Amino acid sequence: MSGNIYIYILVMATVTYLIRVLPLTLIRKEIKSPFIRSFLYYVPYVTLSVMTFPAILSATKSTLSALFGFVVAIAVAIKGGSLIKVSAMSCVAVFVIELIV
Repeated sequence: MSGNIYIYILVMATVTYLIRVLPLTLIRKEIKSPFIRSFLYYVPYVTLSVMTFPAILSATKSTLSALFGFVVAIAVAIKGGSLIKVSAMSCVAVFVIELIV
């Protein structure tokens, strides 16, 4: 990657700016389509999931223990556990699997 770094920064800033400004300038009316509204509603959740899942798998020594802790966290969350309970149970599960493996 040889070249002027300021050109790279300028292109990156321009693309980021356009991505944020174009929807505000092009879409002036309220969005009435249920499909587009539901799509835009779930975008933050999907983005957070995509950023978090790889970090979960690489947070421990073993991918197996991380995956087991993730499964335990999902199971406890589905059963209605609080955030503290979900995180505590997944930490205990990872600790136990790390001791075994």
